[in-house]
Amino acid sequence: MSTEVRVPALPESIADATVLAWYKQPGETVRREENLVDLETDKVVLEVPAPIAGVLGEIKVAAGETVQADTLLALIEAGAEAGAEADAKAGIETGAVTEPASSPAAAEAAAAATPTEPVLAPAARRLVKALHLDPAEIPGSGKDGRVQKADVTAFLDAQKREQAQAQPPTEPDATAPAPLSTADQPRLTGEAGRPEQRVPMTRLRARVAERLVQAQQTAAILTTFNEVDLSAVIALRKRYQDQFEKTHGVRLGFMSFFVKAVVEALQRFPVMNASVDGKDIIYHGYYDIGMAVSSPRGLVVPILRNCDRLTMADIEQGILEFGRKAKDGTLSYEELTGGTFSITNGGVFGSLLSTPILNPPQSAILGLHRIQDRPMAAQGELVIRPMMYLALSYDHRLIDGRDAVQFLVTIKDTLEDPARLLLRI
Repeated sequence: MSTEVRVPALPESIADATVLAWYKQPGETVRREENLVDLETDKVVLEVPAPIAGVLGEIKVAAGETVQADTLLALIEAGAEAGAEADAKAGIETGAVTEPASSPAAAEAAAAATPTEPVLAPAARRLVKALHLDPAEIPGSGKDGRVQKADVTAFLDAQKREQAQAQPPTEPDATAPAPLSTADQPRLTGEAGRPEQRVPMTRLRARVAERLVQAQQTAAILTTFNEVDLSAVIALRKRYQDQFEKTHGVRLGFMSFFVKAVVEALQRFPVMNASVDGKDIIYHGYYDIGMAVSSPRGLVVPILRNCDRLTMADIEQGILEFGRKAKDGTLSYEELTGGTFSITNGGVFGSLLSTPILNPPQSAILGLHRIQDRPMAAQGELVIRPMMYLALSYDHRLIDGRDAVQFLVTIKDTLEDPARLLLRI
């Protein structure tokens, strides 16, 4: 009896998906709930698990094709008979001698010979498949032993160290170019020695490109700048860092200060937290802050919700979790949907100044930059202070320059005197 594997219901506002990769081929046995295929949408990668145990039959949709909800993906031959036939076939081909399936000893031997396969995150699974690694050899650090991408890279680093210790050092051939891996081999076109590589744009990258162009075409984007002296924040972090981490189990970073300062400023200037919907203005009575995060698939903006109700420890923990999920490719659609204001931090990459682009339908975005010691005049004296440039891009259709400038000044004043957050002044 065949069981159909179909595309699950897609998240709201997503019309279709692209088949990213199959992890089983026809004729291979599958376990119930084992991931068969990854589907890439505009925001997330969805896993499609096997509804039953059995043998994968015909694959109806190849990798790279576009599918919609309820599209037939594959067939699974159900029942223990299918799995037994595949196991028996494998035993005959390898010359293995097995006891009758009804024997208790045979069942015990089969269970011992078939160890439980580790569960892999999508990013880890793609890396394991590309490098032809045995996932059973990779220790997982995730929940219930789930293997994350970081576990795979740590495993590879450990292998390199072992190989370097086992092999005597040799003099490198300076004249020989470094070989390209199979994944890095470019497709040569045109003249010899002028390689080019053509790869399809991912759904995420295409969606990001579409939204950025949409923002440029529909909003009247203007950017205002200021700079902030982070001496007080740095001193506060230095004073309470160890106690904060011991109490809450997470490091005290800069982002929690910025999120709190942004919420304070949004409460004073509600128009910065609003959005345009046709000829209407929607004023949001909640503070869902988007945090731009770089991931292997491109830029994603997970949403930290109800930031006015969160403690600084909650904010730090949420940001840490977003970073881990973005790296492993496990962010859910719900975590990437919505948001009333965004923060992007180019400073982690060394950016000194930039003009961020709006994330529609939001009307404003705050850009953070590199902290740099600079000479400043303070009370008639020249002093060295840790300074950061702030950039606020906003939709001038909705937000006047005065509100934007005062909003940014509020953030500056709050960060230069963090006690304002407690006193609400």
